[in-house]
Amino acid sequence: MSETTVVGSEAIQQRKIDHLKIALSDIVQVGDAGFGQYRLLHNALPEIDFDSIDMSTTFLGKKVNYPFFISCMTGGVGQGRKINRNLAKAAQKYGIAMGVGSQRAAIQYPELEDLFMAREVAPDIPLLANVGIVQLNYGFDVAEYQQIVDMIAADALVVHINPLQEIVQPEGDRDWSGLLPKLAKVVEKLSVPVIGKEVGFGLSDDVARRLHEVGVKIWDTAGWGGTNWSLVEGLRGKADQHIGELFSEWGIPTTESIKMCRGVADELGDGEVVILGSGGVKSGVDVAKGIALGADLVGLATPFGRAAVESSEAVEALIERLGLELRIGMFGVGAGNIEALRQARFLGIG
Repeated sequence: MSETTVVGSEAIQQRKIDHLKIALSDIVQVGDAGFGQYRLLHNALPEIDFDSIDMSTTFLGKKVNYPFFISCMTGGVGQGRKINRNLAKAAQKYGIAMGVGSQRAAIQYPELEDLFMAREVAPDIPLLANVGIVQLNYGFDVAEYQQIVDMIAADALVVHINPLQEIVQPEGDRDWSGLLPKLAKVVEKLSVPVIGKEVGFGLSDDVARRLHEVGVKIWDTAGWGGTNWSLVEGLRGKADQHIGELFSEWGIPTTESIKMCRGVADELGDGEVVILGSGGVKSGVDVAKGIALGADLVGLATPFGRAAVESSEAVEALIERLGLELRIGMFGVGAGNIEALRQARFLGIG
């Protein structure tokens, strides 16, 4: 291995260490993703058996026991192996889906591949690989995207869409031109479905339509109101902190992004569209609200990341807590299963 390779790998590792340390702190958790503005309509006569409530659903052709999943978070650090293993063990035990952090570094530096290994301890769950869309303008093509999928035996590839983060980040990629035609080629040739995911600024209805036009039918809102990557970059000490703080207020709150994406899905009438609602989700009640607003599954990153730094048992405890909160919320609206929860009403709305 050349000295240049070692230095490059170490630089990426340090950036990811910075990202993880800051991203899991309270200081970069911004605002309200919108869930606090919605109150589910209480049903004083639910007429269902609490212990018989079915929280299971399907995702990527696999049954999952809960309609929430472990969303992709920053990866590629030495601690990343421990985090991914702790997440994967708990995800396998409780039957939920899981995404890993960006694997781009492992393509450039194959010695980092082991950081992302999760399938060996989670053989049955829907597992999501992850890479940035902008890499299609920086030397990546279908072959590299397929390699990322094969690296972890993934069921789908999350293509994260993070223009604002890249522009605020001093090392970020600036050329965002002509990406959709290249993504269309990836969708056509990749062995698994592609998921289009923002990273905390939200997907608009227009972007959802454009993703659908190139064949991307799974949309992860990753809206404003949770970990803010503009603020993360501003606090790393390498970017302009003023710019980072200014654009930390930029974006579409998660609840509004979910509603926009659901509106597009209904407009298109495409039954294959799947909406993943993530960004600032903090509880099982938020999960219930996200599904009632139009998400098919709801994702959490920071709460799971914090638990995974501790242990797989901490992740298990979080899954159990979220599950209990969700079950009580479903009981509170009289929903015996996820399909019934989708029909839940909000106070003063509908």
